Amino acid sequence: MNHTTYTWLVTGVAGFIGSNILQHLLDRDQIVIGLDNFSTGHPENLDEVQAATDETAWNRFTFIEGDICDPKACAAACKGVDFVLHQAALGSVPRSIDDPIHTHESNLSGFLQMLVAARDAGVRSFVYAASSSTYGDSPLLPKVEDLIGEPLSPYAVTKLANELYAKVFSKLYGLPTVGLRYFNVFGPRQDPNGAYAAVIPAWFSALLHGSSPSINGDGETSRDFCYIDNVVQANILAAVCPSELSSGQIFNIACGKRTTLNELFQLIQQEVAKYAPDAADAEPTYLDFRPGDVRHSLASIDKARNILGYLPAIDVAEGLRLAAPWYAHRLAMSDAGAL
Repeated sequence: MNHTTYTWLVTGVAGFIGSNILQHLLDRDQIVIGLDNFSTGHPENLDEVQAATDETAWNRFTFIEGDICDPKACAAACKGVDFVLHQAALGSVPRSIDDPIHTHESNLSGFLQMLVAARDAGVRSFVYAASSSTYGDSPLLPKVEDLIGEPLSPYAVTKLANELYAKVFSKLYGLPTVGLRYFNVFGPRQDPNGAYAAVIPAWFSALLHGSSPSINGDGETSRDFCYIDNVVQANILAAVCPSELSSGQIFNIACGKRTTLNELFQLIQQEVAKYAPDAADAEPTYLDFRPGDVRHSLASIDKARNILGYLPAIDVAEGLRLAAPWYAHRLAMSDAGAL
């Protein structure tokens, strides 16, 4: 990014990805509007960003507590904005299977409200969080953007529909849209609690508490895990990319490397053992395969590299090393009742 100061809207700003984007932008002298209803985000994430930035930087941030399903909140948030980075959504395949109605409302109705508000405000670009779940039952590896299968969950359906709506808005209304298909993002501020916690924070939490992590299936299921800093980089690159190159396009955002769940467990175990030595002897508990899950996932990142200039700098092992201190501190604070 050059040194021009822009105004950015980050939806889902109190969430895992949104709060990391916020911190990156404030550290680079940008003006940020944040929108969140705290359905899955946490005020503590914003507190962490404030603690990590100086007063001058924090004063460039304006927070709006509101819902993306509310057209007035969307319109107010988009007013005077250069770039929209739309992260707000109800994530999790299992959540969508348990509660498809709320997943639809947030991920589709809310998405459409944001598109309309961004169009009406005349923003320069609308970058949104797409998902690797869109590849569905396609067995092809690595995953390339133009070859997808049938969706396997309500969540995947909503994310596929997002892409279709965004492309239509680009063609019909001239709104530059860019979809980033995230592959298993992880890092600091990813919630370790709750029924729908992603695998990495859930395993950190279990091992730090002396419990046995659960692995769905035989552990040979594989994913392309992507550290949060790589995703933040991709959002900025996508926003400022010339629209003639990127508008209406979809890009895989990952590391382009596959890690099995068994390998992931060993990597996390090594990191946790630095804080809780007994974790070195922990054994996982193997459960049944989970409905709606794909067996293997691996991204081709050639398109993002060639068009956006995306170069993931942190691999899964380094990312886990960087994330471990945050989990150890966060869980210690939680256990002490400070959170």
